[in-house]
Amino acid sequence: MTDRTPQPVDRQLPTDEARDLLALVRDIAQREIAPKAAEEEDAGRFPREIFTLLSESGLLGLPYDSEYGGGDQPYEIYLQVLEELAAARLTVGLGVSVHSLSCYALATYGSKQQQVEFLPDMLGGGLLGAYCLSEPSSGSDAASLRTKAVRDDGGPSRSSAAESGGDWMITGTKAWITHGGVADFYTVMARTGAEGARGITAFLVPADAEGLSAAAPEKKMGMKGSPTAQVHFDGVRVPDERRIGDEGQGFAIALAALDSGRLGIAACAIGLAQAALDEALAYATGRQQFGRPISDFQGLRFLLADMATQIEAGRALYLAAARLRDAGRPFAKQAAMAKLHCTDTAMKVTTDAVQVLGGYGYTADFPVERYMREAKVLQIVEGTNQIQRMVIARHLAGPETR
Repeated sequence: MTDRTPQPVDRQLPTDEARDLLALVRDIAQREIAPKAAEEEDAGRFPREIFTLLSESGLLGLPYDSEYGGGDQPYEIYLQVLEELAAARLTVGLGVSVHSLSCYALATYGSKQQQVEFLPDMLGGGLLGAYCLSEPSSGSDAASLRTKAVRDDGGPSRSSAAESGGDWMITGTKAWITHGGVADFYTVMARTGAEGARGITAFLVPADAEGLSAAAPEKKMGMKGSPTAQVHFDGVRVPDERRIGDEGQGFAIALAALDSGRLGIAACAIGLAQAALDEALAYATGRQQFGRPISDFQGLRFLLADMATQIEAGRALYLAAARLRDAGRPFAKQAAMAKLHCTDTAMKVTTDAVQVLGGYGYTADFPVERYMREAKVLQIVEGTNQIQRMVIARHLAGPETR
């Protein structure tokens, strides 16, 4: 294996605080995360202690309000934190992104009372979240979800129907849930009304709720340390106080969350691609063939140049979208573009990194084969790249005619 000591990315950070934050993250990544990444991924071990450390360090609630335990950081900075974490281990970077996604609904659409009661523990109290939208029969067509929430005004968890609006009973199965079985809370989209997008409502469900269980984790080709599982809701009782937003508003909340979440995936993809490029560069400058380093050969130099260019382009694209978001401007189209470009870049760069290492790249002695396996899922999660193209085209040419 190469002795990879990557140089820090040359970032244009706006403040000394941001520079200190990125330095802290890089230190944690290099000392606590990267050294154990290969071994733990191979063993399929979820690093819960790392998420506890990140929470204690104030890194699990960065883009949210400090009033509730967040970090008050703009997305421009938060995404670069994700990139650094993902470069050390994608399971960690993506896990932080999913946790932020899980907090979005309550942080953005919850009532003041809900935010005061629940957000501090979610953002900085050591809790870990999961986001429940997809189902076995509804992935890209998320508006067709079947998990149901029905009112049960006889529930014991309320003082009176007039005061709380009664309880809800949630029944159904969610699929492809990152942190399924290890999360402390689940942000759940369930059907409370008619078919279609307008009949969906969001709920905050604690992991210890009676009737909630997780299946065995899926056996995946990559990211084996990050549990992905079905989550079953068998008459799970949830008080109305844990309903987020209005009835029927859940799908709009879900889509808004995904716009931001896609930027998180884009940043993680660039982090993974950067790690692959660093590994390829270290190998190419150290490997001798025909009496000189293989990095001297034009074919390889051009390949490395293309890898670096695509990474820089992806980083610029996700940062441009983040700045739009930070300015309060529409950014859904740019988020879809960033997710599309950055994840395609991660797939290509990691594949090319394997090629640079030749036969060694195909072995588990070097991390690039793991990077390549991990990159594939980024083209699928939080909206496949085919869905991203549909989103972009809709912004450009309007909705499809039927």
